[in-house]
Amino acid sequence: MSPTTNMFKHISRRSDFHFDTHHFVQRLEREGLNRAQAEGIMTAMAEVIDESIRNMASNMVTKADQEKHHYTQQVDFAQLKSELQLMEKNDLAMLKAENDRLMTDLEKLKQRLREEITRTQAGVRLDLNLEKGRMREQSSGQELKIKEVDTKIEQEIAALRTSIQSSKATTLQYLVGFVTGCSALLMAYLRFRV
Repeated sequence: MSPTTNMFKHISRRSDFHFDTHHFVQRLEREGLNRAQAEGIMTAMAEVIDESIRNMASNMVTKADQEKHHYTQQVDFAQLKSELQLMEKNDLAMLKAENDRLMTDLEKLKQRLREEITRTQAGVRLDLNLEKGRMREQSSGQELKIKEVDTKIEQEIAALRTSIQSSKATTLQYLVGFVTGCSALLMAYLRFRV
């Protein structure tokens, strides 16, 4: 096997592109280059083409990689969608729980307000009843004092009546005595004169 054939095989194994190196060497020889020069140019060209293809291949994505990436994106999107739905459910559950807690607190406040109103009303009623009782007691006390005053006035009036009656009787006695005495004197005077 010649060194040229071995080199061609090595180049074709090294790269996946289809480049007919033998045909290229023959063409260069037809253009006037000797075999060594043609093989040197062909080797340099093969390396440049191989490096260019490797650079292009490194920047390109294979269909399998693209499908794998697409599948990964779909999985990530599905996972993100699932996480968002779960977060939405959790947020909704938290909002519902918070709403329920607020409603419970509101009901407790309403109940406490009702109890406070009932307690206040009971206190006001008690105060009113106590005030009414105190006013009744005061009224009863005043009525007692009025009755005492009435009794004293009646006693005073009775004493005055008794005193007037006694004075009348005494005056009448004096008058009767005076009249009797005057009559007796007059009669005695008249007797002496007669």
